[in-house]
Amino acid sequence: MYAFAYHRPSTVDEAVSLMTSDDIQYLAGGQTLIPTLKQRLAMPDALVDLGGIETLKGIRRDHVDGGDHIVVGAGTPHADVASSDLVRDVLPALADLASQIGDAQVRNRGTIGGSVANADPAADYPAAVIGLGATVRTSKRAIAGDDYFQDLFTTALEPGELIIEIAFPIPEVAAYAKFAQPASGYAVAGVMVARMPGGAIRVGVTGAAPYALRATALEVALAADFSPAAAKAVTIPADGLNSDLHATPEYRAALVTAMAARAVAACGG
Repeated sequence: MYAFAYHRPSTVDEAVSLMTSDDIQYLAGGQTLIPTLKQRLAMPDALVDLGGIETLKGIRRDHVDGGDHIVVGAGTPHADVASSDLVRDVLPALADLASQIGDAQVRNRGTIGGSVANADPAADYPAAVIGLGATVRTSKRAIAGDDYFQDLFTTALEPGELIIEIAFPIPEVAAYAKFAQPASGYAVAGVMVARMPGGAIRVGVTGAAPYALRATALEVALAADFSPAAAKAVTIPADGLNSDLHATPEYRAALVTAMAARAVAACGG
């Protein structure tokens, strides 16, 4: 490690006020940032530790933005989302997704806000943000999930902007299916399928592309026939999908339809 200043504010306002330059970074669960600092891939002048801000933690059900939502504070660990009786009862797909993140150590330290802010292309939560049409609420504004992820590790967040909470609309039914890389648990491809109130279908995909996206071709097919067979019949173009030692773009394209079919089956489709 190297020398840097360390701040541990107790309020959101104090945390935001400490972000006086681009050389200062927020520290949430630290599951990505701490290894990055150790490898000197990032060398900020100061860290603002969000762990002491209690108002960033917790889960509640709220009627906001004209609908029923599960609202998760940005500082809430993955393990709390996975084990929450409220989430398991009202939005079990989100609890199931959280239970598949990394391992027990990561789930108890990593936070939903840290994951969504980092926007790793293989992280799990982005599939839920897109697939459920969530709203990312920050210290400045509310950002629609469809507008939030912009490119590889790139989001709509502005410098110093802090995620406060994420509001997930409660669907009629939803499920998440992931083909995980065995060592890390990251998604080679992960798909959240949701049928929203009124019957609209949403499909969020993570792991396959440089950033989370909606699979509109799958949405159209599943709106006409909400069945695993309909999902499997969709051809996903491989152009622009990720290629690495784990999978080719063509394999990821096939995985997206396969995971979508599994998610639909889990929905009872």
